[in-house]
Amino acid sequence: MVKTDLAEIYRNYVTCLNRQDWPQLGQFVGDDVSYNGRRLGLSGYRAMLEQDFRDIPDLRFDVVLLIADASRVASRLAFDCSPKGSFLGLDVDGRRVSFTENVFYEFRDGKIVEVWSVIDKLAIEAQL
Repeated sequence: MVKTDLAEIYRNYVTCLNRQDWPQLGQFVGDDVSYNGRRLGLSGYRAMLEQDFRDIPDLRFDVVLLIADASRVASRLAFDCSPKGSFLGLDVDGRRVSFTENVFYEFRDGKIVEVWSVIDKLAIEAQL
């Protein structure tokens, strides 16, 4: 698979997330996907994302940096949103915060099978 194909697949995946088009998620994510070393499977991964959107009603994934090779994608995502209640152990309580997430994805057969994510919690703390 050439990197432009993987970059396009990834952008389509982000569009799927932003639309909350959960029935299509399996088109982009493998059945045995792992997140930060923990095997969630497709149903667990979907449940995690659905919960994210319940906790952050105005959640939107904005790709600001994307690098792809034959089997991996590295992405920097930007967020400007208002999480309800506690977020990452911080009492955000609906206040608008801006932060980034650095995410690495491993693909197999055109689907995401591994996700490693780091959210810039210090940026959120500085705004509270």
